[in-house]
Amino acid sequence: MSLLDRIYRLALLLLAPVTVLAALLHVLIGLAFATLTFSWIGRGGRDAAVMIWSRLLLLIVGVRLVLPAGGPPRPPTAGALGSLMLINHTSWLDVFAVAAAAPARFVAKSEVRRWPVFGLLAAQIGTLFVERGRRHAVMKTNHEVAERLRAGQWIGIFPEGTTTDGLRLLPFHANLVAPAIELGVTLRPIGIRFTQRGRYSPAAMFIDDMSLMQSLLRVVTAPHLAVEVHWLSPLDPVPSNRHAAARAAREAIAQALQIPLEIAPDKAGARDAASLAVDSRDTEPGTRSAPAS
Repeated sequence: MSLLDRIYRLALLLLAPVTVLAALLHVLIGLAFATLTFSWIGRGGRDAAVMIWSRLLLLIVGVRLVLPAGGPPRPPTAGALGSLMLINHTSWLDVFAVAAAAPARFVAKSEVRRWPVFGLLAAQIGTLFVERGRRHAVMKTNHEVAERLRAGQWIGIFPEGTTTDGLRLLPFHANLVAPAIELGVTLRPIGIRFTQRGRYSPAAMFIDDMSLMQSLLRVVTAPHLAVEVHWLSPLDPVPSNRHAAARAAREAIAQALQIPLEIAPDKAGARDAASLAVDSRDTEPGTRSAPAS
């Protein structure tokens, strides 16, 4: 590490308390703005606000957004169906990285709604919540996802069902893919990778018993941290069933990020940071997750 890098790292450490406070203030401002305006500014205004807010959050915490190959396509025109995005999962920052580039909404586990401040903000901006492991809850969420897709929204899910260190790709659960298959909407895999100076970085991973504050401190003190959001080609033709769609999306992301599909059962997974409820047919033996903090 060069002298300049050491100085930069020290500056980030010294400024970390101020940066964390700025990030928390930004969240509070976002919550207040959403509460006061989202009921009347319209969908276009809400989408623009979420994208701008997400970009500012990445800027505050020092994460550079990188969009290889030009980034996402144009949003759907009025009257068109939306699309379902299947995204690999490393960090709580994944949501904001995608939302900074596209007018997306996400499916999150029900525990996220109870997170201080962040849960309120997630609810205000239109996040869908699902209770993992309860079939009736999955059916209800699928109905809500279908309604959003019919309305032309982009919906993001994290079909691994938990976060990883970014060096492996867990099996994709397929429950929330069903509405997209039934409606015939676009299925778009999205690969996310965190880097420092163009090389893989573990700084943003949110795994095991790590708290949100611990993760935030790791992020704001990591020099040259960037997040790559790879908008991959839609699955074409659309697979005939949800399991085939989940496998195809997983293979496309693994190829784009050059990470292995195989995992060791005792090293799999980490934290239920967002998305899917799964039934026994979709559960991969050996995967685990830490309790939410």
